[in-house]
Amino acid sequence: MGKQEAFVLRALEERDVRFVRLWFTDVLGSLKSVSIAPAELEGAFAEGIGFDGSSIEGFARVHEADMLAKPDPSTFQILPWRGETPATARMFCDIQLPDGTPSFADPRHVLKRAMQKAADMGFTYYTHPEIEFYLFKGKPEAGGRPVPVDDSGYFDHTAQGGGGQDFRREVITMLESMGISVEFSHHEAGPGQQEIDLRYADALSMADNIMTFRTVVREVALNNNKWASFMPKPFTEHPGSGMHTHVSLFEGDENAFYEAGAEYQLSGTGRAFIAGVLRHSAEIAAVTNQWVNSYKRLAGGGEAPSYICWGHNNRSALVRVPMYKPHKSGSARVEHRGIDAASNPYLAFALLLAAGLKGIEEGYDLPPETEDDVWSLSERERKALGIPSLPRNLDEAVRIMEGSDLVAETLGEHVFDFFLRNKRQEWQDYRTQVTQFEIDKLMPIV
Repeated sequence: MGKQEAFVLRALEERDVRFVRLWFTDVLGSLKSVSIAPAELEGAFAEGIGFDGSSIEGFARVHEADMLAKPDPSTFQILPWRGETPATARMFCDIQLPDGTPSFADPRHVLKRAMQKAADMGFTYYTHPEIEFYLFKGKPEAGGRPVPVDDSGYFDHTAQGGGGQDFRREVITMLESMGISVEFSHHEAGPGQQEIDLRYADALSMADNIMTFRTVVREVALNNNKWASFMPKPFTEHPGSGMHTHVSLFEGDENAFYEAGAEYQLSGTGRAFIAGVLRHSAEIAAVTNQWVNSYKRLAGGGEAPSYICWGHNNRSALVRVPMYKPHKSGSARVEHRGIDAASNPYLAFALLLAAGLKGIEEGYDLPPETEDDVWSLSERERKALGIPSLPRNLDEAVRIMEGSDLVAETLGEHVFDFFLRNKRQEWQDYRTQVTQFEIDKLMPIV
């Protein structure tokens, strides 16, 4: 038994842990959990816990259903919302087949595989997400309009009655008790809309942190008789919720995106990485923006990107190079502004990395920077500048993804095929629905 496993077993006794929850994520990014007694954990470390993979979205067909969830001891944490005595702990799991080999259906394995390719090229992959979500007064009724907890706007200091400020403080306190560092938090532009930014970490730890973050946010909301939603676009007239993600590659202790004296202090590696992300953005959109509702956010204007371009301080661009902080080479990074807060972070981070690495491997040239507000340009002006658009809906995104060797290779055949089947069905279900918009618009006149 390794040191980490021994530490966890000792912590179970010292912290009076009575329940251990083993967490993993399905292909669509939903968190799954199985609870075991502490006495079973040593066996789980050695052999894993068996479960029926055919009952999990995208994991297995019925005739190959047996799978094992093997806990990763480095992810051990006490769940603060469950009380201190007796305590409940959690660990993320790697999913294996009965012979002990990794399951190609496991999103965590997809990201590990992508990060191993980066490591083989000499890079460590870090991410730092800005996660937006809406907070409502209670669970929205079916067919009803959700009611935000306040009418405040961007950076507003809300009174205690609204609950957003106290809510964020409670969430952050819980996250930090679990070893998840928070950099900023504030009220976003929409009524009841919040943003909490997690401090950068390696991409695998960050994907685990995002899954924990969503759970903490929902638990705190429920405990306060509120409802939190990461839906990309819950209101027609208000901003959507994204997950702007800052990305950097390091070679040892050196930031591979930094070059003193270069334009924006951005190295050739950083420029090639951006070029790869731009060239493959349409191919990966079905994963970074995986819901039919995602494209309502991207079409909504404001700071949601809809066109494939980059800029220095241009918040209408898909990829932004943030202002460099003098004497802080470690802060050089690029920001991808397209990813949804409701995406599967393991798959989204894996594809973002794969696209950037492809640009580095192939030596892609970075197209000219876009300095204009892309939304204010006409279609003809954008075409003249060579600025293509992101997919306009999930159907278009799926059709582009179908032909992508990059996505197929990064996700693996199993995840690639399941994801496409699932999203085709989602689009089919959506396109046959009669919406309230159609009823309101057409019923009086047709």
